[in-house]
Amino acid sequence: MGSQDLLAIQKILPHRYPFLLVDRVVEWTANQTLRGYKNVTANEEFFQGHFPGHPVMPGVLIVEAMAQAAALLAYNSDPWKADEKVVYLMALDGVRFRRPVVPGDRLDLQVEVLKQKSAIWKLKCAASVDGQRAAEAELMATIADRQDAPAP
Repeated sequence: MGSQDLLAIQKILPHRYPFLLVDRVVEWTANQTLRGYKNVTANEEFFQGHFPGHPVMPGVLIVEAMAQAAALLAYNSDPWKADEKVVYLMALDGVRFRRPVVPGDRLDLQVEVLKQKSAIWKLKCAASVDGQRAAEAELMATIADRQDAPAP
């Protein structure tokens, strides 16, 4: 299917800078796959402290980028009213980090649906730079009403 630019992504995801971690969706096929990317720039706020003189994108933010791409695939597969629903991460399995992600990299994001039943999604995610795997994970997520947020 088609691509989505940053403005289209912002209509779907509730995240905003500095926590919006998908810049573009390149292509997607409903209920199957999505490819997108995040341009990693030197002016990202997290690089000020992670690590001074040796900037590395935090692994948890790479996982978050994959989760945001997964949420975009779920939305593109079965659109809902973005102001009424939100995607919550439920579980992570098999998280592996393979190489550092640094300023100037383009973090390519790939998501594949493994299973989907009702509002529960299980997805296989990968993040790569220049064709080299940077991270991978399987995640579970659910689509919920915004007022039904899980208790802290």
